[in-house]
Amino acid sequence: MPAILCPSCRKLIDSTEPRCPFCGQLRPGMWGFTSTLRRLGVEIDFSKLIVIVCAVLYVLALIVEPSAIFRTQGMMNFLAPGRQASVWFGMTGSLLVFDYGYWWTLITAIYLHGNLLHIFFNMMWVRQLGPLVEDLFGPYRLFVIFTVAGVTGFLFSSFSGTPFTLGASGSIFGLLAAAIVYGRRQGSSLFTLQFLQWAVILFVFGFIFPGVDNWAHLGGFVGGYATAFVFSRMGSHEGLGAYLVAGICALLTVGAFVMQAWTMFDFYQG
Repeated sequence: MPAILCPSCRKLIDSTEPRCPFCGQLRPGMWGFTSTLRRLGVEIDFSKLIVIVCAVLYVLALIVEPSAIFRTQGMMNFLAPGRQASVWFGMTGSLLVFDYGYWWTLITAIYLHGNLLHIFFNMMWVRQLGPLVEDLFGPYRLFVIFTVAGVTGFLFSSFSGTPFTLGASGSIFGLLAAAIVYGRRQGSSLFTLQFLQWAVILFVFGFIFPGVDNWAHLGGFVGGYATAFVFSRMGSHEGLGAYLVAGICALLTVGAFVMQAWTMFDFYQG
């Protein structure tokens, strides 16, 4: 029988063991799926995948409302998808979440962006912070932190009364918070200080530049910090819990876009 590393204690055991003989983890082999999931986590570059999804949705949003491409609005709104297109693809905000009940847009809006500079800088931070957080916490935990931070960011924003909002910046603040949690957990003051300074600088920029959703930044930081704090208490290795929660986040993300597509189709058919 093939041997695997127990996802909880990392001891070598038989993949068919009903319970780990070392730590007692129930079904450590997950009926043969543990090795497959671990391999997928290594092979899938979640940061790159996030960038690809955001870029594709951004281009599609421009294509479905082409008049926005030629609309001159200054550098801060250069190549900005139109409001209608953004709503079609899943923009969120208090109006859409509370008045219309489109709760799933708290997820879809993470992957949408308002203009070229918006997506460029956000994706730059995703490519900078994503691999780091993956190294610190693991690929599946990275995806969970990114998703939870984005949702909590938009919840903060919606409760604050922001009618329309979108973007991955709340999730990015969650990744910054995760790095800070790791630094504090390891007792590395220099590491913690570096990412804390970055977070403060980005918070300040949010008050300087117009149209920035500072509530989403704050909520994303809180959500990312809380999620990373929980993970830090569960050990340095990803286990069955991380696989399960990441799978739930993936299903919710796909389901959110399906719900959005169905709702928009049903709305315009009606």
